[in-house]
Amino acid sequence: MGHEDVALPKVTLLVAGQARALVWGAMEYDEKLARFRQAHLNPFNKQLGPRQHEQGAGEEAPDITSEEALPELPPGEPEFYCPERTMDLGLSEDHFARPVGLFLASDIQQLRQAIQECKQVILELPEHSEKQKDAVVRLIHLRLKLQELKDPSEDEPSVRVLLEHRFCKEKSKSVKQTCDKCNAIIWGLIQTWYTCTGCYYRCHSKCLNLISKPCVRSKVSHQAEYELSICPEAGLDSQDYRCAECRAPISLRGVPSEARQCDYTGQYYCSHCHWNDLAVIPARVVHNWDFEPRKVSRGSMRYLALMVSRPVLRLREINPLLFNYVEELVEIRKLRQDILLMKPYFITCREAMAARLLLQLQDRQHFVENDEMYSVQDLLDAHTGRLGCSLAETHTLFAKHIKLDCERCQAKGFVCELCREGDVLFPFDSHTSVCTDCSAVFHRDCYYDNSTTCPRCARLTLRKQSLFQEPGPDADA
Repeated sequence: MGHEDVALPKVTLLVAGQARALVWGAMEYDEKLARFRQAHLNPFNKQLGPRQHEQGAGEEAPDITSEEALPELPPGEPEFYCPERTMDLGLSEDHFARPVGLFLASDIQQLRQAIQECKQVILELPEHSEKQKDAVVRLIHLRLKLQELKDPSEDEPSVRVLLEHRFCKEKSKSVKQTCDKCNAIIWGLIQTWYTCTGCYYRCHSKCLNLISKPCVRSKVSHQAEYELSICPEAGLDSQDYRCAECRAPISLRGVPSEARQCDYTGQYYCSHCHWNDLAVIPARVVHNWDFEPRKVSRGSMRYLALMVSRPVLRLREINPLLFNYVEELVEIRKLRQDILLMKPYFITCREAMAARLLLQLQDRQHFVENDEMYSVQDLLDAHTGRLGCSLAETHTLFAKHIKLDCERCQAKGFVCELCREGDVLFPFDSHTSVCTDCSAVFHRDCYYDNSTTCPRCARLTLRKQSLFQEPGPDADA
């Protein structure tokens, strides 16, 4: 019992000592915090010390550089008030200046007036002219800017229009991206960044006003065509030894910056505008059937990415000999021609329209419009064999509907008028020939063996002659 009586007071004293230390520590922290707040009571006037605030308005403030003007602190205490060690609160920045891009009500009124004037100009310009298209693009940009000014505090991503770019503020914080302007990493947790919805140009918010390259989407919309010369190089001297995009000094020796050639344009770029991205070059595809990716600039890569699905290549005019050496293109051309012959059946068939059979080619809408235009994506898929397989499946589905499933489409078939034998013929059958004048269908052997004219054409000619033949005198009597 004696030992327990002695141990109990020791524990009590130990706990009491720890509590007392915590109390004194909290009091010291409160005193330091109070002195810190007192020292920064007027942070906008860095020439005033904490003691000067206690003086009256008419009294002269003593010099803070003298030792008497400084607050007295206990020995061992850190000095919070020191002109050389004043905490940087960011007061050197002009936080109260007018933000860039902020418009007042008068600016909104001016935008509304500009929108009305732009509408009037669009109505006065000729239909489908280039000037009218440019005016429509201008009207869209004015409306986007007006919407941005009307709702500056909404939770939706803010929109900024610059050089035909339509930048939207990104909300993603975890995705690691690279700024296309300064070539630095975008840290989404601490930095604000934007992405163009047209060309997917990414940059920091601080780099927006430094952008000098217009949006590639506008070029695709106004002038959708490829450079079909293979790497048309002109030399650094034609560029004045400067980057073709940002005009920064470059040279092949890497001083002051390395010159990198774009295989699509043939021009040279700096390391900020050319990241050694790889892309398939359309000129090499249509001339050499070469699909090896080559190094291109950032601007060329965006342009090629936006143009990859646009049908702007007329192979019969660019390189007609390509069909003699690439068997896949010959097969694809025959399938496309058959699909065009099937299209009139589907347009006049209710069941086909209800089943939306033509939507099987919604990703390649030009396949149901003509058989001449190709996109780079079409040629890529033809090279890998995917396009031929998908077109063959679609061709089989269409033929099955016309020849087996639908009675109305079957009734629109033809009978060979030369031999009058065999099954019902359709213009997309492989063993048939179609008259170029009246679109009648015959067996191929019958059509080429018979040297006479088409029976249907002859019958139509006689009918027209009987209709327009002038009546004789007996008929008048």
